Amino acid sequence: MAELPFSRLRRAAGLVFLSGEVPFNADGSVPEGISAQTDLVLDRIANTLASENLTLDDVVSSTVYLVDAADFAAFNAAYARRFNAPLPVRATVVAALLIPHAHIEISVIAATRS
Repeated sequence: MAELPFSRLRRAAGLVFLSGEVPFNADGSVPEGISAQTDLVLDRIANTLASENLTLDDVVSSTVYLVDAADFAAFNAAYARRFNAPLPVRATVVAALLIPHAHIEISVIAATRS
């Protein structure tokens, strides 16, 4: 994929902003089903956060884009398994995504540890 004109991660004012993550496996394939795609996206986000010495517990906000509103319940169940209290604030939007076969994209903001 050609280099796209955005940063994958930015730090500012004690926060770490991650660009939207989509469900690509290492080989470029996209898993079937919203639960598997949610798990993969959250794994990818967790790995990026780990590179900054952060975890999903440091996420304070997330924005979720779903292709199909019918996937909301299954997505929500997969998402809920990955976060502990206090839960991040969240917005969930139904939107068309540019990645074929991807049914979800998630961007997050994490707070750095002081």
